[in-house]
Amino acid sequence: MPISPLVRFGTSTWTYEGWQGQVYTRQYAKSTFARECLGEYCQYQYQGEPLFRTVGNDATFYRPPTANQLRRYLSQIPEDFQMCFKVWEEITIPTYAKQARYGARAGQPNPRFLDAKLFNELVLAPYREAKFEPHTGPFLFEFQRHGISIDEFCSRLDQFFLRLPRDFRYAVEVRNPGLLGFSYLQVLAQHGVAHVYNHWSAMPPLADQHTRMQGFTAVFTVLRLLTPLKMSYEAAKKRAEPYTKIVEELPHMRRETVHLVRQAVSEGRRAYVLVNNRAEGNAPLTVQALSEMLHN
Repeated sequence: MPISPLVRFGTSTWTYEGWQGQVYTRQYAKSTFARECLGEYCQYQYQGEPLFRTVGNDATFYRPPTANQLRRYLSQIPEDFQMCFKVWEEITIPTYAKQARYGARAGQPNPRFLDAKLFNELVLAPYREAKFEPHTGPFLFEFQRHGISIDEFCSRLDQFFLRLPRDFRYAVEVRNPGLLGFSYLQVLAQHGVAHVYNHWSAMPPLADQHTRMQGFTAVFTVLRLLTPLKMSYEAAKKRAEPYTKIVEELPHMRRETVHLVRQAVSEGRRAYVLVNNRAEGNAPLTVQALSEMLHN
């Protein structure tokens, strides 16, 4: 049985040189690989069909894209392809971590946390300028673990989404399991925002997240398969490098992903599934396995 067109598989990002000979067969200069390989990524086929109909863009977590960057993507992607962009961290971190890259701001509160004006003017504007809207998947708001109370976080989130335009799609990824409950789901549902089901170190299993959420909150859903549960990012990275093969299958993750995707599709919702190399070792092979399970 063919996979529903409502399902879009992709990887967390596309610029892994470990996929040479697998996804990438053309020869690229080392200096231009990251800029030029997106087109070949989109053309990668499995069992006679393009495997990837979406991809994550992690780079936009560190700075918003320029209109020129977006035009360069447009020149490489097919008509029916959508990209899921992480939102600039200036919008999503309440306090700057004590890291050198933040300079004098390290450890300080972030005055631009959930600043809707900043998001509209600096994040969204380039997409409109480049006419990228038809290729824009859900914007991914990744909130690292924080100490904000549930009530305050949900109130801030509510006020933020009230001020955003409705012609884009938004999805929220949290790393605090305690947030998964009625107040959070109510805010998301009210604004048609999706919860990102994230398979990540300190989060509950995907099925448990769905039980706590009591259902989907938007006309689409997003799943991000990032690391094994109860394993740190650093340990997962060390275990998976150089990302050329499956180092360990995660059968529960696969089954729960397929179950959630099937449920979303049965309700007429679109499903975006983004897989990271650090989950099982090689994201394209994980996507192939998931697509086979959905076919059966």
